Amino acid sequence: MDKQRHQVIIADDHPILLKGLHEFLADLGLEVIGAFHNGKDALDAIVDSQPPLAILDLEMPEMTGLEVAADCKKLGLKTRVILLTLHKELKFYQQAKELNISGYILKEFALNDLRKAIDTVLSGQEFFSEKLFEGLKKEDCLSDHSLTPSELKILRLIADGHSTKEIAEQLFISERTVDKHRSNIISKLNLEKKHNSLLIWAQNNRDNLY
Repeated sequence: MDKQRHQVIIADDHPILLKGLHEFLADLGLEVIGAFHNGKDALDAIVDSQPPLAILDLEMPEMTGLEVAADCKKLGLKTRVILLTLHKELKFYQQAKELNISGYILKEFALNDLRKAIDTVLSGQEFFSEKLFEGLKKEDCLSDHSLTPSELKILRLIADGHSTKEIAEQLFISERTVDKHRSNIISKLNLEKKHNSLLIWAQNNRDNLY
């Protein structure tokens, strides 16, 4: 990690976990400027201090980590949020993506993921625990989205890293048709219409596409 100290606010309603997180971050060279047991106090501190980073438990009294992140987004704050959670359900990950949350880490793997996540998030990128996507069955990811066979085929090619032009050539269709399929897939998967959002989703769920 860059030797420059970064300020961070943390929140978790479990005192032991909060203390352990505080010590872990201090060892990494981060300056913890606030440690809270509920989301409301954490949000107030984030609004007042606007640190570059906040690491929050998903489930907390008064306000959840998702609710704090939602308010940060509404207020236009630049604080980047990493959520710590026990939840592996895809719906929570999707909510996090919709709120522009920068990191989503499963607590059981936090020590392995957190150091890398902080480096990644503070460099302006996103980090989501790989374990979040393990064990998800195909039907969990796709059954509610009614993808057509053509859309599924294109999604697989996207997951394999093929460009729109390459997909068009392989399927003998126009690039415009590929773009239309991509737009339909993004809509069905409820993804944000951001650059590479479909690629990221496809690669994270690659094993469930076959």
